[in-house]
Amino acid sequence: MPKYQQIIDEIKEKQNITYEQLKYVLEHENESDTEYLFQTARSVADCTFGKNVYGRALIEITNYCKNDCYYCGIRKSNRCIERYRLSKEDILESCEKGYLEGFRTFVLQGGEDGYFTDEKICDIVRTVREKYSDCAITLSIGEKSKESYQKYFDSGADRFLLRHETANDEHYQKLHPSEQKLSARKECLWNLKNIGYQVGCGFMVGSPYQTVETIYEDLCFMKELEPHMIGIGPFIPQKDTPFAEFDTGTVIMTLKLLAVIRLMHPQVLLPATTALSTLHERGRELGILAGANVVMPNFTPKKEQGKYKLYNNKECMGKDEVEASLERIGYTLVSERGDHPTKKVRENV
Repeated sequence: MPKYQQIIDEIKEKQNITYEQLKYVLEHENESDTEYLFQTARSVADCTFGKNVYGRALIEITNYCKNDCYYCGIRKSNRCIERYRLSKEDILESCEKGYLEGFRTFVLQGGEDGYFTDEKICDIVRTVREKYSDCAITLSIGEKSKESYQKYFDSGADRFLLRHETANDEHYQKLHPSEQKLSARKECLWNLKNIGYQVGCGFMVGSPYQTVETIYEDLCFMKELEPHMIGIGPFIPQKDTPFAEFDTGTVIMTLKLLAVIRLMHPQVLLPATTALSTLHERGRELGILAGANVVMPNFTPKKEQGKYKLYNNKECMGKDEVEASLERIGYTLVSERGDHPTKKVRENV
């Protein structure tokens, strides 16, 4: 058996990877070998999830943010975007639309916006929970205190997405102002897991100053954390940020890492991200075929859709387009919460 295929089989068997193996997989460019990686990852996903892909109704609640991350289009220093906040009524209308279209997970995502106090977030979560008791509520609103995370959880939130962006301290500081610390980000992730959330982390593929070494550190950190969800997508520069002129991450590198992550975490919830679809017209389909099993159509109100400008030319796809793209490759968008296989649905919340 060729060396490449031996490496892939070993990663699958051990559910782990060495630095040398990662370097070889990422730098090896034989098309048939790469296809073997994707097929192996897809078979692992199919063993757990079959031909089902979980849908999440993404609702971008605010593009205000107190942070100044160098890569992000909604950073506080960006004066070139139109800011918005959804009202509670807007959020509930978006949830209703998502529910009627068959979605049973709502993802409330936003910048770190001080307007959305703990009281407001808890009120929104409680209301959504009362109205849609059969649905999962995912929050993605940044770094908070453990006490705040506990309040959201007690109000009915099930999941929390918080990309760590890089597990290397030096790299982290090249992507963020000095007041933002990797140690704080990691502490948040551990707090979320200890509270009982289904936790998601992740990183950008091809971000400025990223190396094979930093990617390996990402994989090691995720193996230690054992998150329930992992979100990765290609870095795409945003025109009004300090990283506007940096190269875009590549589709092939993203697909390879999706596949490697699937082999290392057979049961993880792994999205084919919007960024991947933005770079390639079949990006979502390619992501699924490389081991992903989650998609997140956008249910932000039309009047605000497109203002959440994390990066250039961000795609906004609805359910019908997503469903059609999955059917073309033999997969079905299912109307289920899509919890991690090891997590039971919470009762009496």
